[in-house]
Amino acid sequence: MVALDDDTVNVLKRHRERPEADRAAWARPGSRPVTSSLRKTARGSPGKVTDLFERLVAASGLPPIRLHELRHGAATLMLAADIDIVSDTLGHSDTRITRDIYQSALPQVGKSAAVATAKLVPLQRKAEGEKAARKAAKKEQAKKAKLRKPEK
Repeated sequence: MVALDDDTVNVLKRHRERPEADRAAWARPGSRPVTSSLRKTARGSPGKVTDLFERLVAASGLPPIRLHELRHGAATLMLAADIDIVSDTLGHSDTRITRDIYQSALPQVGKSAAVATAKLVPLQRKAEGEKAARKAAKKEQAKKAKLRKPEK
């Protein structure tokens, strides 16, 4: 079972409802609709599914991607979106497996982790910040004191 967002479900519903004549206009001659092609091919060999997928990707004009990379891409995006059911979705028995494979896939995920970790250990930064604040306050006091003193 694969969970889909509402937009994707709506696209698939419109595709299913599209008259056969419309489908024929964009399909290559003699081909079946995508959903029935995949269903029929899935009963065959995995190589046939892969071949069909490669043809669909090429026809779509999208950047090349292998069928297996869809799983990795979906997992990476779910982790980046801070989704907590990634391991369940992928069928991993342990969340550590998922983290080991995908935790550093996107640079911004690593950056977010570093920022979040630094926030948990603010002691050194806090001490440095307080020291800088005291120094700035002393400078400000000295400046005010100098302004209050009459010139001789």
